Amino acid sequence: MSIEVGSKLQGKVTGITNFGAFVELPNGSTGLVHISEVADSYVKDINDHLSEGDQVEVKVINVENDGKIGLSIKKAQENYNQNQNQSNNHNKDRRPKGGGRGKSNHDRREKPETFESKMNRFLKDSEERMASLRKHTESKRGGRGAKRG
Repeated sequence: MSIEVGSKLQGKVTGITNFGAFVELPNGSTGLVHISEVADSYVKDINDHLSEGDQVEVKVINVENDGKIGLSIKKAQENYNQNQNQSNNHNKDRRPKGGGRGKSNHDRREKPETFESKMNRFLKDSEERMASLRKHTESKRGGRGAKRG
């Protein structure tokens, strides 16, 4: 069974990290549900939404050349597409008519961010936070070159 972008599958959560959850798919392969793809609302702690062993329905959103599979739980839900269409129609009704200056934010949509770029951004932010934390804890402990009496 090949994994195709757009297909919906049942899977089992096999691991949880602070950036997402790993889901085992029916053919034995494993994909990642990024934390931003777990629910429609903001997810601060993925453990509030998922646990290891949970059976979930996922939608395949991308398959990389190296075999990495990007999954989404929120896009697999039946009402996701209906909500998207309703919010798009609602936003169209709210656009100013005629003579507005420049393009509205609605017209300036950016391309969806790929899994790789999300992961790279996460790793960069994480490294910056860790460096700051190390610097802070070293100064509390005396750090390098501190004189001890």
